[in-house]
Amino acid sequence: MSGRSRFLGVLALSAATALAVVAAPASATQKQAKPTIVLVHGAFADASSWNGVIPLLQAQGYPVVAVPNELRSVKGDAAEVSAVLKSITGPIVLVGHSYGGSVISNAAEGNPNVKALVYVAAFAPEVGESAAALSAKFPGSTLGPALAKPVALPGGGNDLFIDQAKFHDQFAADVPAAQAALMAAGQRPITEAALNEASANAAWKNIPSWFVYGSADKNIPAQAQAFMAQRAGSKETVVVDGASHVVMVSHPDQVAKIIQNAAATATE
Repeated sequence: MSGRSRFLGVLALSAATALAVVAAPASATQKQAKPTIVLVHGAFADASSWNGVIPLLQAQGYPVVAVPNELRSVKGDAAEVSAVLKSITGPIVLVGHSYGGSVISNAAEGNPNVKALVYVAAFAPEVGESAAALSAKFPGSTLGPALAKPVALPGGGNDLFIDQAKFHDQFAADVPAAQAALMAAGQRPITEAALNEASANAAWKNIPSWFVYGSADKNIPAQAQAFMAQRAGSKETVVVDGASHVVMVSHPDQVAKIIQNAAATATE
């Protein structure tokens, strides 16, 4: 074969290879990365409340970030979470527990990367609604009588804690007593103002949502959570029989499962 013939043969092979690559479906050439799961804790808790859920998600290959929630104000807390979200490349599944639901409902607003919201025993407020108002919308919450004496803040207002002696029964009845005692001692307070602050956004109106909660929640009545899930057009609602307000601590497998279900739609 002459040099010219060899050159033409190589050129034809290169063109065929290039055409095959172009013609190959995107799924065969580049697999979509899994979404990042961002977890936002609620009042009277901290990021360690996700410790049972995190390894289950990581084992499935999901990047996970459990962000700190200052529990000072809905607007301020949402702004801090929003800043974290903006630093993440690619699709995001945003998960909130309790008051953290109010935070994610505001933090996700306007961020196209947030593809799904998961409310874990959480508030999903309408614009103008507060966590306190939603909790009182239906009977059943016993949080008020379980609170300790308010702590006056130097700049005005009060910090709220759950009385440690009442913490187990009120907040984490289905968690072993020794573990609940640790949670009670390390609980983070929330300002009274934050619980009564009206939400400025309702991201669940524009972003698909999933809900999971316990039937024995004493902080947010199950009836209130059912109402919020239905109003939000929840894609999937899981009610864990007998679970307390910290369903992610007592039933991390079921919480991780619904997060994964939400994540499965985030890259479709």
